[in-house]
Amino acid sequence: MQFPRLPDWTIYAAVVGVLLAVSLSRRENADAPPAPPEDGEGALLGPITPFDATVTVDAPDTPFKPTAGTAFSIAGRGRWVTARHVVEGCRRPALVIGGGRAVAADVRLAPRADVALLLTDGGPTALPVAAEAPLRKGQRAYHPGFPQGRPGEVATRLLGRETLKVSGRDAHDEPVLAWAEVGRTNGLEGTLSGLSGAPALDSRGRVIGVTLAEAPRRGRIYTTAPESFGPAIRGEQRADEAAKGQSITVDDYGQVSDRLRRDLRVAQVVCLAV
Repeated sequence: MQFPRLPDWTIYAAVVGVLLAVSLSRRENADAPPAPPEDGEGALLGPITPFDATVTVDAPDTPFKPTAGTAFSIAGRGRWVTARHVVEGCRRPALVIGGGRAVAADVRLAPRADVALLLTDGGPTALPVAAEAPLRKGQRAYHPGFPQGRPGEVATRLLGRETLKVSGRDAHDEPVLAWAEVGRTNGLEGTLSGLSGAPALDSRGRVIGVTLAEAPRRGRIYTTAPESFGPAIRGEQRADEAAKGQSITVDDYGQVSDRLRRDLRVAQVVCLAV
């Protein structure tokens, strides 16, 4: 039995295919690995650089207007942290404890950060602070507080570093962290005013920063950077208060936030009339 003779072009194609396969098998493979998924944690956050993006915030020259914000406990002996701009200029800041009652607090302003320390006679269990914990781009944070003067919370992912340029009566530059908003309380729409001073909690329930401002059109939230937050509260929390916090996930951060507010570990800050 005689097989049909193959056309010459098929023989040439087979030879070329073999030679090409051999050539490719010997080529050096220096391809880069695939990029990490956008919704996962990425590289460690680097130090402050002159190339960090900037965002401008206007500080009006008008007299202080009473505002409400959020504070959180960092020491059971009565030490609370909030954003400096929430209480700066307020003669009688106070922490709302429910039932129409509020506890007056003394104020100690951080000299080089948008952070203020509130002092009361005793307080609730402290939230653990991890001001120097390594941060990774893409990691989650949770911000429980009182947006629009009501209980609420926001979930975010870390984008990177930026520089907050404050213009007006208190012009200064401050390093901050930029976070992308990825979730919030059901039914909460519009501004997050009143969330200033809220803790930024990592997935282990530790405070890694203070919520400072928002950029609604960009869907971003700004918090203190470790370089400013750490020095502002240094020495205020005892070692036994820096215990591990309660773990938080995207599925339960609403319930965890409710417990923190109920236990007054996160409280609303108001300015009382003189």
